[in-house]
Amino acid sequence: MRRDVFQAIADPTRRAIISLIALQAMTPNAIALHFDTSRQAISKHLKILSECELIKAKQEGREIYYELEIKRMKEIDKWLEQFRKIWENKFSQLDDVLKKLKQK
Repeated sequence: MRRDVFQAIADPTRRAIISLIALQAMTPNAIALHFDTSRQAISKHLKILSECELIKAKQEGREIYYELEIKRMKEIDKWLEQFRKIWENKFSQLDDVLKKLKQK
């Protein structure tokens, strides 16, 4: 079952996991050390992130390392871009108003 990427990032724990492995690939045990939750709960989060293709598992010897899947993150960024443009426009308008007020 492939889940929706936005459903996956809606959870704060999963967003924190993404932030952790964005810096370097990590094993499930190493990831679990950063949270006050069970290893099983972390495994469930990793499964959901994997199903959404936000992370991928890489076998190295006896260990499994999870790393960020950049392509899917770009999909999120593309969706956010429309809002980024709106926000930038609003801030630009606010700057103009503040400049006019300051001149008075």
